[in-house]
Amino acid sequence: MNTSMILLLTKEALLVTIMISAPAVIVSLIVGVIVAIFSATTQIQEQTLSFAPKIIFVYLSLIISGASLGAILLNFAKKCFNAF
Repeated sequence: MNTSMILLLTKEALLVTIMISAPAVIVSLIVGVIVAIFSATTQIQEQTLSFAPKIIFVYLSLIISGASLGAILLNFAKKCFNAF
């Protein structure tokens, strides 16, 4: 393994990390903004109001996108093992 191969795998590892975490982060961001707007308009200042919906929707997004994320991770792992 040479330096260019290591750099290529490192770059791809960072991209895979971003792709795998993107659905959960995006869903959490959207739900957080919606709950914040709801909380500001109704003036309800409950701590669990923002926490519980985020957890539920993040879990649902991971369940829905789990197969495709697993395929991305599996392809990257195969590429890493083949490189060795």
